Amino acid sequence: MAPKNKQNRTIVLCIEEKSYPTFMGDQDVAHEVIKSQYEQWPELFPASMVKGYMLNGKTRISKKLDMQMRKIRLDGISYQIRPSFVLPYCRAKTEEVSKALFLLRFGVPFWALALVFGRNAMWWYRLYLCLSDFSVAGTTLHNSQALPQHILADEHHIRIRGKKAYVATTIGSGCFLGMEVCSKADESSLQQAYAVFTQEAADLNPAYQPHTVNTDGWGATQSAWRSLYPTIKIMECFLHAYLKVRDRATKQLKQYFDTAADKIWDAYRTQSKPSFAQQIRRLREWASQQIQDCPMKENILKLCKKKNRWMAHLDFPNAHRTSNMLDRLMRAMKRHAFNSQMFHANIESTSRNFRAFALLYNFSPSCPAAWDEAKQLLCPAARLNGFVYHQDWLQNLLIAASVARFRNHSKTL
Repeated sequence: MAPKNKQNRTIVLCIEEKSYPTFMGDQDVAHEVIKSQYEQWPELFPASMVKGYMLNGKTRISKKLDMQMRKIRLDGISYQIRPSFVLPYCRAKTEEVSKALFLLRFGVPFWALALVFGRNAMWWYRLYLCLSDFSVAGTTLHNSQALPQHILADEHHIRIRGKKAYVATTIGSGCFLGMEVCSKADESSLQQAYAVFTQEAADLNPAYQPHTVNTDGWGATQSAWRSLYPTIKIMECFLHAYLKVRDRATKQLKQYFDTAADKIWDAYRTQSKPSFAQQIRRLREWASQQIQDCPMKENILKLCKKKNRWMAHLDFPNAHRTSNMLDRLMRAMKRHAFNSQMFHANIESTSRNFRAFALLYNFSPSCPAAWDEAKQLLCPAARLNGFVYHQDWLQNLLIAASVARFRNHSKTL
Protein backbone atom coordinates (compact mmCIF):
# COMPACT_ATOMS: atom_id res chain seq x y z
CA MET A 1 0.00 0.00 0.00
CA ALA A 2 1.43 3.37 -0.99
CA PRO A 3 2.17 5.73 1.90
CA LYS A 4 -0.16 8.63 2.57
CA ASN A 5 1.23 12.06 1.79
CA LYS A 6 1.80 14.25 4.81
CA GLN A 7 2.94 17.81 5.14
CA ASN A 8 6.05 18.36 7.19
CA ARG A 9 7.15 21.86 8.00
CA THR A 10 9.77 21.08 10.60
CA ILE A 11 13.45 21.74 9.96
CA VAL A 12 15.74 19.74 12.25
CA LEU A 13 19.11 21.33 12.99
CA CYS A 14 22.13 20.19 14.96
CA ILE A 15 21.83 22.38 18.05
CA GLU A 16 23.24 21.21 21.38
CA GLU A 17 21.01 21.43 24.43
CA LYS A 18 23.40 23.66 26.37
CA SER A 19 23.43 26.29 23.61
CA TYR A 20 19.72 26.12 22.84
CA PRO A 21 18.64 28.85 25.33
CA THR A 22 21.02 31.28 23.60
CA PHE A 23 19.61 30.27 20.20
CA MET A 24 16.10 31.01 21.46
CA GLY A 25 16.94 34.22 23.28
CA ASP A 26 19.26 36.00 20.84
CA GLN A 27 18.11 36.68 17.28
CA ASP A 28 21.65 37.35 16.05
CA VAL A 29 22.76 33.95 17.33
CA ALA A 30 19.71 32.34 15.72
CA HIS A 31 20.56 33.91 12.35
CA GLU A 32 24.17 32.77 12.67
CA VAL A 33 23.22 29.18 13.47
CA ILE A 34 20.65 28.95 10.67
CA LYS A 35 22.93 30.48 8.06
CA SER A 36 25.97 28.39 9.02
CA GLN A 37 24.02 25.14 8.91
CA TYR A 38 22.40 26.10 5.60
CA GLU A 39 25.85 26.69 4.11
CA GLN A 40 27.07 23.36 5.42
CA TRP A 41 23.95 21.22 4.82
CA PRO A 42 21.56 22.91 2.35
CA GLU A 43 19.73 19.61 1.80
CA LEU A 44 18.15 19.93 5.25
CA PHE A 45 16.20 23.02 4.18
CA PRO A 46 13.39 23.53 1.65
CA ALA A 47 14.52 24.57 -1.81
CA SER A 48 12.90 27.98 -1.28
CA MET A 49 15.58 28.76 1.30
CA VAL A 50 17.71 30.08 -1.56
CA LYS A 51 15.34 33.07 -1.80
CA GLY A 52 16.03 34.04 1.81
CA TYR A 53 14.10 33.75 5.04
CA MET A 54 12.93 35.73 8.05
CA LEU A 55 12.40 34.84 11.69
CA ASN A 56 8.71 34.36 12.33
CA GLY A 57 8.20 34.17 16.07
CA LYS A 58 8.08 31.09 18.27
CA THR A 59 5.81 28.12 18.86
CA ARG A 60 3.70 27.67 21.94
CA ILE A 61 5.43 26.27 24.99
CA SER A 62 5.35 22.47 24.94
CA LYS A 63 3.65 21.01 27.99
CA LYS A 64 5.70 17.84 27.64
CA LEU A 65 9.17 19.41 27.73
CA ASP A 66 8.40 23.00 28.76
CA MET A 67 10.22 24.46 25.78
CA GLN A 68 9.59 26.53 22.66
CA MET A 69 10.90 26.40 19.10
CA ARG A 70 11.72 29.16 16.69
CA LYS A 71 9.79 29.62 13.48
CA ILE A 72 11.02 30.97 10.16
CA ARG A 73 9.15 32.04 7.05
CA LEU A 74 10.20 30.90 3.58
CA ASP A 75 8.40 31.98 0.42
CA GLY A 76 5.20 32.62 2.35
CA ILE A 77 5.28 29.31 4.28
CA SER A 78 6.07 29.05 7.97
CA TYR A 79 8.43 26.34 9.29
CA GLN A 80 9.43 25.49 12.82
CA ILE A 81 13.03 24.68 13.74
CA ARG A 82 13.42 21.73 16.07
CA PRO A 83 16.77 20.98 17.73
CA SER A 84 18.08 17.47 17.13
CA PHE A 85 18.09 16.59 20.83
CA VAL A 86 14.26 16.68 20.85
CA LEU A 87 11.98 14.03 19.35
CA PRO A 88 9.08 14.88 17.02
CA TYR A 89 6.06 16.38 18.82
CA CYS A 90 8.31 16.93 21.83
CA ARG A 91 7.67 13.36 22.98
CA ALA A 92 10.99 13.25 24.84
CA LYS A 93 14.67 14.05 24.48
CA THR A 94 16.83 11.76 22.38
CA GLU A 95 19.18 10.90 25.24
CA GLU A 96 16.23 9.41 27.11
CA VAL A 97 15.24 6.98 24.36
CA SER A 98 18.21 6.30 22.06
CA LYS A 99 19.48 3.27 24.01
CA ALA A 100 16.02 1.73 24.21
CA LEU A 101 15.34 2.22 20.49
CA PHE A 102 18.73 0.71 19.70
CA LEU A 103 17.67 -2.48 21.47
CA LEU A 104 14.64 -2.79 19.19
CA ARG A 105 17.04 -3.67 16.40
CA PHE A 106 17.68 -6.95 18.23
CA GLY A 107 14.08 -7.87 18.91
CA VAL A 108 13.64 -6.67 22.48
CA PRO A 109 9.85 -6.50 23.06
CA PHE A 110 8.17 -3.21 23.91
CA TRP A 111 6.99 -4.43 27.29
CA ALA A 112 10.62 -5.13 28.23
CA LEU A 113 11.60 -1.59 27.24
CA ALA A 114 8.82 -0.26 29.45
CA LEU A 115 9.98 -2.44 32.34
CA VAL A 116 13.60 -1.23 32.11
CA PHE A 117 13.26 2.34 30.84
CA GLY A 118 9.84 3.33 32.18
CA ARG A 119 6.63 4.58 30.54
CA ASN A 120 4.47 1.85 28.94
CA ALA A 121 4.71 -0.57 26.03
CA MET A 122 2.29 1.36 23.80
CA TRP A 123 4.29 4.59 24.25
CA TRP A 124 7.42 2.85 22.99
CA TYR A 125 5.52 1.24 20.14
CA ARG A 126 4.14 4.57 18.95
CA LEU A 127 7.54 6.21 19.28
CA TYR A 128 9.07 3.46 17.15
CA LEU A 129 6.36 3.71 14.48
CA CYS A 130 6.85 7.46 14.11
CA LEU A 131 10.10 6.66 12.27
CA SER A 132 7.99 5.27 9.42
CA ASP A 133 6.81 8.78 8.54
CA PHE A 134 10.22 9.52 7.06
CA SER A 135 11.27 8.63 3.54
CA VAL A 136 13.48 5.55 3.75
CA ALA A 137 15.54 6.42 0.67
CA GLY A 138 15.47 10.19 1.23
CA THR A 139 16.54 9.95 4.86
CA THR A 140 19.24 7.37 4.24
CA LEU A 141 20.86 9.02 1.22
CA HIS A 142 22.66 12.33 1.66
CA ASN A 143 22.12 13.49 -1.92
CA SER A 144 21.00 12.28 -5.31
CA GLN A 145 24.56 11.34 -6.27
CA ALA A 146 24.47 8.61 -3.63
CA LEU A 147 21.58 6.79 -5.29
CA PRO A 148 23.02 3.38 -6.24
CA GLN A 149 23.10 2.37 -9.88
CA HIS A 150 23.00 -1.32 -8.96
CA ILE A 151 20.32 -2.48 -6.52
CA LEU A 152 18.83 -5.70 -5.20
CA ALA A 153 15.18 -6.62 -4.68
CA ASP A 154 13.27 -9.53 -3.21
CA GLU A 155 10.15 -10.31 -1.18
CA HIS A 156 10.22 -11.56 2.39
CA HIS A 157 7.28 -13.85 3.13
CA ILE A 158 5.31 -13.16 6.32
CA ARG A 159 1.83 -13.80 7.68
CA ILE A 160 -0.63 -11.20 8.90
CA ARG A 161 -3.49 -12.68 10.90
CA GLY A 162 -2.70 -16.04 9.38
CA LYS A 163 -2.76 -14.81 5.76
CA LYS A 164 0.33 -14.67 3.61
CA ALA A 165 1.83 -11.29 2.81
CA TYR A 166 5.03 -10.13 1.16
CA VAL A 167 7.52 -7.43 2.10
CA ALA A 168 8.83 -5.93 -1.14
CA THR A 169 12.38 -4.99 -0.16
CA THR A 170 14.85 -2.82 -2.06
CA ILE A 171 18.51 -2.72 -0.99
CA GLY A 172 21.50 -0.79 -2.24
CA SER A 173 24.99 0.00 -0.96
CA GLY A 174 24.46 -2.04 2.19
CA CYS A 175 21.30 -0.17 3.29
CA PHE A 176 17.57 -0.74 3.16
CA LEU A 177 16.20 1.73 0.61
CA GLY A 178 12.61 0.58 0.39
CA MET A 179 10.13 -1.65 2.23
CA GLU A 180 6.44 -2.04 1.55
CA VAL A 181 4.03 -4.87 2.35
CA CYS A 182 1.57 -6.25 -0.17
CA SER A 183 -0.99 -9.04 0.07
CA LYS A 184 -0.18 -10.78 -3.22
CA ALA A 185 2.97 -11.71 -5.13
CA ASP A 186 1.60 -10.98 -8.60
CA GLU A 187 3.06 -8.36 -10.93
CA SER A 188 0.48 -5.67 -10.18
CA SER A 189 0.80 -5.92 -6.40
CA LEU A 190 4.58 -6.05 -6.46
CA GLN A 191 4.77 -3.13 -8.86
CA GLN A 192 2.66 -1.06 -6.50
CA ALA A 193 4.81 -2.04 -3.53
CA TYR A 194 8.17 -1.41 -5.22
CA ALA A 195 6.80 1.89 -6.60
CA VAL A 196 7.12 3.37 -3.09
CA PHE A 197 10.89 3.19 -3.48
CA THR A 198 10.78 4.66 -6.97
CA GLN A 199 8.68 7.58 -5.71
CA GLU A 200 11.06 8.32 -2.86
CA ALA A 201 14.07 8.03 -5.16
CA ALA A 202 12.36 10.42 -7.61
CA ASP A 203 11.99 12.96 -4.80
CA LEU A 204 15.79 12.93 -4.60
CA ASN A 205 16.41 12.81 -8.33
CA PRO A 206 13.51 12.79 -10.83
CA ALA A 207 15.86 11.47 -13.52
CA TYR A 208 17.09 8.53 -11.44
CA GLN A 209 17.41 5.35 -13.50
CA PRO A 210 19.25 2.39 -11.95
CA HIS A 211 21.29 0.31 -14.38
CA THR A 212 20.61 -3.13 -12.90
CA VAL A 213 18.53 -4.89 -10.29
CA ASN A 214 19.41 -8.30 -8.89
CA THR A 215 16.41 -10.56 -8.27
CA ASP A 216 15.65 -14.23 -7.86
CA GLY A 217 13.86 -16.12 -10.63
CA TRP A 218 10.32 -15.02 -9.72
CA GLY A 219 8.85 -13.64 -12.96
CA ALA A 220 6.43 -11.22 -11.28
CA THR A 221 9.30 -9.47 -9.50
CA GLN A 222 11.26 -9.06 -12.71
CA SER A 223 8.20 -7.81 -14.62
CA ALA A 224 7.41 -5.30 -11.89
CA TRP A 225 10.87 -3.76 -12.12
CA ARG A 226 10.74 -3.64 -15.92
CA SER A 227 7.47 -1.74 -15.64
CA LEU A 228 8.90 0.73 -13.15
CA TYR A 229 12.20 1.23 -15.01
CA PRO A 230 11.82 0.16 -18.66
CA THR A 231 15.56 0.34 -19.41
CA ILE A 232 16.74 -1.53 -16.32
CA LYS A 233 18.67 -4.79 -16.76
CA ILE A 234 17.56 -7.77 -14.70
CA MET A 235 20.46 -9.60 -13.05
CA GLU A 236 19.08 -12.98 -12.02
CA CYS A 237 20.80 -14.26 -8.91
CA PHE A 238 23.42 -16.90 -9.71
CA LEU A 239 23.45 -18.04 -6.08
CA HIS A 240 19.77 -19.04 -6.20
CA ALA A 241 20.47 -21.28 -9.20
CA TYR A 242 23.31 -22.96 -7.31
CA LEU A 243 21.16 -23.40 -4.17
CA LYS A 244 18.50 -25.22 -6.19
CA VAL A 245 21.18 -27.72 -7.21
CA ARG A 246 22.55 -28.04 -3.68
CA ASP A 247 19.15 -28.52 -2.05
CA ARG A 248 18.42 -31.50 -4.31
CA ALA A 249 21.72 -33.28 -3.73
CA THR A 250 21.16 -36.48 -1.76
CA LYS A 251 23.83 -38.42 0.13
CA GLN A 252 24.12 -40.86 -2.75
CA LEU A 253 24.91 -37.95 -5.09
CA LYS A 254 27.50 -36.26 -2.84
CA GLN A 255 30.44 -37.16 -5.07
CA TYR A 256 28.69 -35.77 -8.14
CA PHE A 257 27.51 -32.70 -6.28
CA ASP A 258 31.03 -31.79 -5.14
CA THR A 259 32.26 -31.94 -8.71
CA ALA A 260 29.23 -30.03 -10.00
CA ALA A 261 29.69 -27.30 -7.37
CA ASP A 262 33.33 -26.82 -8.41
CA LYS A 263 32.35 -26.58 -12.06
CA ILE A 264 29.49 -24.14 -11.34
CA TRP A 265 31.66 -21.74 -9.34
CA ASP A 266 34.55 -22.06 -11.77
CA ALA A 267 32.18 -20.83 -14.46
CA TYR A 268 31.00 -18.00 -12.19
CA ARG A 269 34.57 -16.78 -11.69
CA THR A 270 35.41 -16.47 -15.37
CA GLN A 271 36.04 -12.95 -16.65
CA SER A 272 35.03 -13.25 -20.31
CA LYS A 273 31.95 -14.43 -22.19
CA PRO A 274 33.79 -17.00 -24.37
CA SER A 275 35.35 -18.56 -21.30
CA PHE A 276 32.04 -18.58 -19.45
CA ALA A 277 30.22 -20.17 -22.40
CA GLN A 278 32.90 -22.86 -22.59
CA GLN A 279 32.62 -23.65 -18.87
CA ILE A 280 28.82 -23.90 -19.06
CA ARG A 281 29.04 -26.14 -22.13
CA ARG A 282 31.44 -28.48 -20.33
CA LEU A 283 29.21 -28.52 -17.25
CA ARG A 284 26.20 -29.50 -19.36
CA GLU A 285 28.10 -32.24 -21.18
CA TRP A 286 29.50 -33.64 -17.93
CA ALA A 287 26.10 -33.65 -16.18
CA SER A 288 24.36 -35.25 -19.17
CA GLN A 289 26.92 -38.07 -19.38
CA GLN A 290 27.85 -38.72 -15.74
CA ILE A 291 24.74 -38.14 -13.62
CA GLN A 292 21.68 -40.34 -13.70
CA ASP A 293 18.28 -38.74 -14.07
CA CYS A 294 17.35 -37.01 -10.82
CA PRO A 295 16.16 -33.59 -9.55
CA MET A 296 19.76 -32.43 -9.04
CA LYS A 297 20.62 -33.15 -12.66
CA GLU A 298 17.50 -31.34 -13.84
CA ASN A 299 18.50 -28.20 -11.96
CA ILE A 300 22.06 -28.34 -13.29
CA LEU A 301 20.68 -28.44 -16.82
CA LYS A 302 18.27 -25.59 -15.99
CA LEU A 303 21.25 -23.55 -14.83
CA CYS A 304 23.01 -24.27 -18.11
CA LYS A 305 19.95 -23.24 -20.13
CA LYS A 306 20.15 -19.80 -18.54
CA LYS A 307 23.59 -19.25 -20.05
CA ASN A 308 22.57 -16.02 -21.77
CA ARG A 309 21.23 -14.58 -18.51
CA TRP A 310 24.47 -15.32 -16.70
CA MET A 311 26.53 -13.88 -19.55
CA ALA A 312 24.63 -10.60 -19.18
CA HIS A 313 26.32 -10.25 -15.78
CA LEU A 314 29.62 -9.68 -17.54
CA ASP A 315 28.25 -6.57 -19.27
CA PHE A 316 27.99 -4.84 -15.87
CA PRO A 317 31.13 -5.58 -13.81
CA ASN A 318 29.83 -3.59 -10.81
CA ALA A 319 26.38 -5.17 -10.74
CA HIS A 320 25.32 -7.64 -8.05
CA ARG A 321 25.61 -11.12 -9.51
CA THR A 322 24.38 -12.81 -6.33
CA SER A 323 21.99 -11.77 -3.57
CA ASN A 324 24.56 -12.03 -0.75
CA MET A 325 24.12 -8.41 0.34
CA LEU A 326 20.35 -8.73 0.36
CA ASP A 327 20.43 -12.04 2.23
CA ARG A 328 22.57 -10.53 5.01
CA LEU A 329 20.13 -7.70 5.57
CA MET A 330 17.09 -9.95 5.24
CA ARG A 331 18.33 -12.06 8.14
CA ALA A 332 17.69 -9.03 10.35
CA MET A 333 14.22 -8.70 8.79
CA LYS A 334 13.43 -12.33 9.57
CA ARG A 335 14.41 -11.88 13.20
CA HIS A 336 12.23 -8.79 13.38
CA ALA A 337 9.25 -10.61 11.86
CA PHE A 338 9.71 -13.56 14.23
CA ASN A 339 10.03 -11.34 17.31
CA SER A 340 6.89 -9.48 16.21
CA GLN A 341 5.09 -12.84 16.18
CA MET A 342 4.39 -12.44 12.46
CA PHE A 343 2.15 -9.40 13.16
CA HIS A 344 -1.50 -9.22 14.16
CA ALA A 345 -2.62 -5.99 12.52
CA ASN A 346 -3.17 -4.99 8.90
CA ILE A 347 -1.00 -4.37 5.86
CA GLU A 348 -0.68 -0.62 6.42
CA SER A 349 0.53 -0.87 10.02
CA THR A 350 2.83 -3.76 9.09
CA SER A 351 4.37 -1.62 6.34
CA ARG A 352 4.95 1.13 8.89
CA ASN A 353 6.54 -1.41 11.20
CA PHE A 354 9.00 -2.56 8.53
CA ARG A 355 9.73 0.99 7.32
CA ALA A 356 10.61 2.00 10.86
CA PHE A 357 12.83 -1.06 11.15
CA ALA A 358 14.60 -0.16 7.89
CA LEU A 359 15.62 3.27 9.20
CA LEU A 360 16.49 1.85 12.60
CA TYR A 361 18.83 -0.63 10.92
CA ASN A 362 20.36 1.97 8.59
CA PHE A 363 21.18 4.49 11.33
CA SER A 364 21.83 2.50 14.50
CA PRO A 365 25.43 1.39 15.15
CA SER A 366 26.60 -1.81 13.48
CA CYS A 367 28.87 -4.42 15.05
CA PRO A 368 32.22 -2.73 15.94
CA ALA A 369 33.96 -4.98 13.41
CA ALA A 370 32.18 -3.03 10.65
CA TRP A 371 33.19 0.44 11.87
CA ASP A 372 35.62 2.52 9.88
CA GLU A 373 39.21 2.93 11.11
CA ALA A 374 38.53 6.34 12.66
CA LYS A 375 35.47 4.95 14.46
CA GLN A 376 33.35 7.81 13.12
CA LEU A 377 31.17 5.98 10.59
CA LEU A 378 29.42 3.47 12.80
CA CYS A 379 26.20 2.75 10.90
CA PRO A 380 25.40 1.63 7.33
CA ALA A 381 23.98 5.05 6.35
CA ALA A 382 27.11 6.83 7.60
CA ARG A 383 29.39 4.51 5.64
CA LEU A 384 27.24 5.01 2.54
CA ASN A 385 27.34 8.81 2.76
CA GLY A 386 30.85 9.12 4.20
CA PHE A 387 29.84 11.45 7.04
CA VAL A 388 27.35 12.00 9.85
CA TYR A 389 25.37 15.04 10.94
CA HIS A 390 25.79 14.09 14.60
CA GLN A 391 27.72 11.40 16.46
CA ASP A 392 24.61 10.31 18.36
CA TRP A 393 22.88 7.86 16.03
CA LEU A 394 19.33 8.97 16.83
CA GLN A 395 20.11 12.67 16.43
CA ASN A 396 21.85 11.82 13.17
CA LEU A 397 18.66 10.08 11.96
CA LEU A 398 16.39 12.96 13.00
CA ILE A 399 18.58 15.55 11.28
CA ALA A 400 18.75 13.41 8.14
CA ALA A 401 14.93 13.26 8.20
CA SER A 402 14.58 17.04 8.17
CA VAL A 403 11.85 18.69 6.10
CA ALA A 404 13.51 18.10 2.73
CA ARG A 405 13.81 14.37 3.49
CA PHE A 406 10.19 13.82 4.47
CA ARG A 407 8.21 11.34 2.45
CA ASN A 408 6.98 12.92 -0.81
CA HIS A 409 7.83 16.36 0.56
CA SER A 410 8.13 17.93 -2.88
CA LYS A 411 4.57 16.85 -3.70
CA THR A 412 2.88 18.04 -0.52
CA LEU A 413 3.96 21.65 -0.20
